Amino acid sequence: MSRSRICSESLCRRVRLALAIPTLILAMAAQPSPSQTLWNAVGPAGGDARAFAAVPGHPDHLYLGTLSSWLYESRDGGASWHRLARIGTSDGLILDNIVVDAADPATLYVAGWHDSDGGLWFSHDAGKTWTESPGLHGQSIRAFAQAPSDPRTLFAGTLAGVFRSTDAGGSWALISPPGSTEIHEVESLAVDPTDPNILYAGTWHLPWKTEDGGEHWHNIKKGIIEDSDVFSIIIDPVKPSTVFLSACSGIYKSDSAGELFRKIEGIPSTARRTRVLMQDPENREIVYAGTTEGLYKTKDGGKTFQRMTGEDVIVNDVYVDPGDSNRVLLATDRGGVLASSDAGETFTQSNQGISGRKVEALLVDRANPARLIAGVVNDKQYGGVFISTNGGAQWRQTGEGLDGRDVFALAQTADGTVLAGTNHGIFALSPDGPDGNPIWQPKNTIANTIVRIASETHYNKRVNIEKEVQAPVIQLESRVNALDASGDVWLASTAYGLLTSKDQGASWQGGPVMGAGEYLSVTSHGTTMAAARVDGVVLSTDSGSTWMPMQIPTMLTRIHRVAFSADGTLWLGAREGVYFTHDLGKSWLWIERMPFRDVDDLYYDPGLDKVLVSSRESDQVYSIAPRTLDWKWSQPGYRINLIRAAGNKLVAASMFDGVLVEP
Repeated sequence: MSRSRICSESLCRRVRLALAIPTLILAMAAQPSPSQTLWNAVGPAGGDARAFAAVPGHPDHLYLGTLSSWLYESRDGGASWHRLARIGTSDGLILDNIVVDAADPATLYVAGWHDSDGGLWFSHDAGKTWTESPGLHGQSIRAFAQAPSDPRTLFAGTLAGVFRSTDAGGSWALISPPGSTEIHEVESLAVDPTDPNILYAGTWHLPWKTEDGGEHWHNIKKGIIEDSDVFSIIIDPVKPSTVFLSACSGIYKSDSAGELFRKIEGIPSTARRTRVLMQDPENREIVYAGTTEGLYKTKDGGKTFQRMTGEDVIVNDVYVDPGDSNRVLLATDRGGVLASSDAGETFTQSNQGISGRKVEALLVDRANPARLIAGVVNDKQYGGVFISTNGGAQWRQTGEGLDGRDVFALAQTADGTVLAGTNHGIFALSPDGPDGNPIWQPKNTIANTIVRIASETHYNKRVNIEKEVQAPVIQLESRVNALDASGDVWLASTAYGLLTSKDQGASWQGGPVMGAGEYLSVTSHGTTMAAARVDGVVLSTDSGSTWMPMQIPTMLTRIHRVAFSADGTLWLGAREGVYFTHDLGKSWLWIERMPFRDVDDLYYDPGLDKVLVSSRESDQVYSIAPRTLDWKWSQPGYRINLIRAAGNKLVAASMFDGVLVEP
């Protein structure tokens, strides 16, 4: 550990030139290397699930792909999961296609994509080690298939077209016409069960078919609405002339091997997208359709369909247990894995071991460090706030009253009440809901008083009198970016402006400050308050009654966070790094030689007496001792939204992997 060098803005260049080389050598030589051990991802359980694969002959042995580069494994039919491997080097790889080799179940293929990039990875030891296929490096793979009659023949559908390997992935060749303006952006593939040369390819613009291994292709769009994105194609394994196809315009069926399709009426309408089709392996008349508005099911080969879930369920994949077709699993957005034991009549969450939520807010109870409160976004009825009372081992969703709102900020009042800042207002957690469970109560009344000049006659003279008048009461509907309720006066940053409350949230006063409403961060130290927006900081010394602009370093281009430490020092996290001022902005000091500069979150923990710093662009975090300016770093191994302290351990909110706990 080493004391970091600091320099004021006015002296920065002169001090850097005089001292940078020797100080850099001392600082970095004495600084310990960060731990390379991944922090523990502890939930809350759930998130976005993308794709299933099962080991042939072992229907309880499943794999699950996510949109965070993680591959999960289950040995009990999806009742519980564990992280098997992180695929590739990117955090945001979307794993939409997993294939277990039909000839060797220890061989796995996982295709991933992220925008226009991606690739194929394979393992020959059931997922312990992985190798990227060089022939598909950089290819955004949206579809992947193995020929049922020849396991050594593989196909990959990419943004560039269709690739084939005839040596189990050892080498690849483009079999669609190079530079084709039609057969590209391939979203789905299906291989004839008896002939590996017969291949169907669904693109972002209608389906295509080859019967000679790619030598010739022809469009099979007859009966399909023009400009249909083709998401899924399935072929009846016993009667290959029967082909089902799903598109943005609905579901289609062909009894002529794709030469003519007819649209199945009643599901789903053109406003829905059918992302996946899955045929029941025991009863081929039963087909499941996973759509962006729920799961549908036909029992009569497509003549009629019935919706089996609510319309708010977004289905990415369907798995039907070949040994027990009553067992159905769904991979969904937000809800993770949903499981049914009655052929889709009812579903329950089956996410034990899956940690894939986007946590934007994290609070550690100051009276009980084992009590963690996490606020998530993008999860609607599956999200809101989750609470753990044992350091993340178990979580309980506490969303009643939030009505599916995203949670961007959490704060704790002096009496221990938890506040949530959402995309639509502020809420306080009450332990006494009508059914005995905790419930979130709105705290959104804005009741401003304004000063108006009134003209009155006094002693035969007209004089102007200032009068305080109650403005019309309104309800806060804006997004809340930050909260500080540690003092007697609460402070909130909203899209509407800066708000303060002197009556525990019963009413708020305030609005735009310095002509701006979108402040990102707030902090309080007694009656002194500060709030930061992207390009400036404002200061109040009277608990938010009045605000004034604060002088900030001229080189700052984007400010993200402000925080007071115990002695009243104001800390600032920005694109250029960490700054602090002892005199409320009259002079600033800059901490140099940190692991990263682009600071997204900065937080002072009074228990540790440390300033905790993180960046969304880095998997490292560091803490600064305010008095000595000593600092140390850790490496959770994940991209971090923010970091907090829970007793003698650090905890973090990750970008894609839920809450992380320092091992």
